[in-house]
Amino acid sequence: MIPLSRKLLLYVLVDPACPGGRSAVEQAHEAIRGGATAIQLRAKGIPAGKLAGIGSELAVLCRRHGRLFIVNDRLDAALACGADGVHLGTDDLPLEAARRIAPEGFVIGASAHDPGEAVEAERAGADYLGVGAVFPTQTKADVRATGLDGLRAVVLSTRLPCVGIGGITARTAPEVLRCGACGVAVHAAVAGAREVEAAAREFREFLDGKEASHA
Repeated sequence: MIPLSRKLLLYVLVDPACPGGRSAVEQAHEAIRGGATAIQLRAKGIPAGKLAGIGSELAVLCRRHGRLFIVNDRLDAALACGADGVHLGTDDLPLEAARRIAPEGFVIGASAHDPGEAVEAERAGADYLGVGAVFPTQTKADVRATGLDGLRAVVLSTRLPCVGIGGITARTAPEVLRCGACGVAVHAAVAGAREVEAAAREFREFLDGKEASHA
């Protein structure tokens, strides 16, 4: 069985509202062809029924290719569409409540910006952490970047797999892994790229190159 940490190596967030004219399913399909190991559906403000419909298509796609599929924020939609898991932010359903509702083996990710949040998320039952923003990002301009030192501090505070997120490029991705993260989560750099498959492939080349150099 592939460990969760390996499934999180290149975690691509797709969004129906992403510029470029591609649907979330098209974004995911191209990202997977380029080497994405996990797909997250992030669709703020979409009704639960529509979200579950898009999620159902993504669940089938990811299952066919053996990729992890996560829904952002919405546990109800994640369960309804057959996703592998859900990612919960600090303002979403409490982790303890989600863990009580979710079936065995369901993956629950949590956001952490500092070691205190990481320790609390681990205590509450999270399976992995999304840590950041590592670098300044236009996706969430109001979020203060933690920097590589902040990421490293979170990694050292927990036993959970950590994924760096926020402003990461293919060239900076190896720096994130050197801090102890198991992978990188990206949105605009892949799903919003002109050539999604090529962008994902470039990330994998840098990520796999870093791993090879430490083999």
